[in-house]
Amino acid sequence: MSDTILDVRDLRVNFRQDGALIPAVRGVSFHVGRGETVALVGESGSGKSVTALSTVQLLGETAQVSGSVNYEGREMVGAPEAELRRVRGNDISFIFQEPMTSLNPLHTLERQLSESIELHQGLRGGAVRDRIIELLNRVGIRDPETRLGAYPHQLSGGQRQRVMIAMALANNPDLLIADEPTTALDVTIQAQILELLAELKRDGAMSMLFITHDLGIVRRIADRVCVMKDGEIVEQGPTAEIFASPKHPYTRMLLEAESSGLPDPVPANAPVVARTENLKIWFPIQRGLLKRTVGHVKAVNDATLSVRAGETVGVVGESGSGKTTLALAMVRLIGSEGRILFDGQEIQGLSQRRMRPLRSEIQIVFQDPFGSLSPRMTVSQIISEGLGVHGVEKGRDRREMVAEIMAEVGLDPASMDRYPHEFSGGQRQRIAIARALILRPRLIVLDEPTSALDMTVQVQIVELLRELQRKYGLAYIFISHDLKVVRALSHKVMVMRNGDVVEAGAAEEIFDAPGSDYTRELMAAAF
Repeated sequence: MSDTILDVRDLRVNFRQDGALIPAVRGVSFHVGRGETVALVGESGSGKSVTALSTVQLLGETAQVSGSVNYEGREMVGAPEAELRRVRGNDISFIFQEPMTSLNPLHTLERQLSESIELHQGLRGGAVRDRIIELLNRVGIRDPETRLGAYPHQLSGGQRQRVMIAMALANNPDLLIADEPTTALDVTIQAQILELLAELKRDGAMSMLFITHDLGIVRRIADRVCVMKDGEIVEQGPTAEIFASPKHPYTRMLLEAESSGLPDPVPANAPVVARTENLKIWFPIQRGLLKRTVGHVKAVNDATLSVRAGETVGVVGESGSGKTTLALAMVRLIGSEGRILFDGQEIQGLSQRRMRPLRSEIQIVFQDPFGSLSPRMTVSQIISEGLGVHGVEKGRDRREMVAEIMAEVGLDPASMDRYPHEFSGGQRQRIAIARALILRPRLIVLDEPTSALDMTVQVQIVELLRELQRKYGLAYIFISHDLKVVRALSHKVMVMRNGDVVEAGAAEEIFDAPGSDYTRELMAAAF
């Protein structure tokens, strides 16, 4: 487009580490036109997020940036901090990849949303509150008035991401830089958010630099595509042209990557590893000085499920439907009512001391890979932490075991002494998966384990999970909003909405002949 809002020329970013310069971005050039959406796509670690953060110099002191980033005729590389502050959050807004690390855990949603509005728009009091409620409604937060006093930890992953989107849109930016903005969202809300962003673009009020690994989203929302690999743009052009006739082998590989196939059948004599019966999780709503209970948040109502050795039960539904809460209760990380059995043993009433020996057999991969990894520990220490608690296999070396499991999940064992912040989002998710797998548990709860992964690595992880299940007879509780991945991995599916089990049954029956309107709505949004 002739009217360019952002012009990036020969951008190079190196990071200083142990006296050496590590290249992350190598001579990248592209532009974003007014009212245009440009997508940056590529695998984790390709330099997409570093490129985006370079636009308003958010990379930190270890970064060495050269080249030109021109926004509306103003050079951002080397610009004074005062000028950058005026641009950040007002002219150029960000939606970051990991909402839990971007939201302040000590502040309510109302306070966090109001800061930017008051600073850049000058609104006060009731006008600020009205604007916040309007924003939360636009991004699909139900009953926003009741959520204003909530803290980030009281929201699901998808709800936190919607709050981040609301914050980014608060000041009607000219350029929105969206780093995996729909990663944690279920398919119905994802469709709503993409339509909202498309609507803003149609109004001519906003340009977008859209970073994603989901090529289905790129096809729907982007005008042009830049494909990145190893810090370089290997191909760029109009979206339709790139999808119809990709020229670079790497682009063709990305377009061909999609989770497919079906899981291996479960042996007829496979034992039940875990079971719940009439599980209920209600959280009290307490008010006043004496903290009186005035009601309950009914997170899960009357959930019954079982999973056998070598079987995967997929749990799907919108953010806040109770999927993660159900899983956390199953592994005794939160309280609940009803029966929970593991390997035929009732574990609902067991003390923490008696539960401890079972922890090595029950593992969980959390949704937010950065929040669940200690920033003060090396990757080797993180992955092997469970070995320190439960012991190392006789005759095995701990670092050898770490190297083996890192290679299994597609990480370079030579990087085991690095820290989490030195890895991309997708690489951190693989670290979290490796930590869960190293003890070879019997039951693994996988809470959105592929949500932060690009498509090629997602396919690898699905194949890895299948292979491990085939080899060790692992039982999986697989929580995801990506129904294509659920279909590729799951033997049974449970559909949840607002804490209720809408329907459950064999995966083939649920996908081919859904019995409820809600399930049909999910399927329509995903396929």
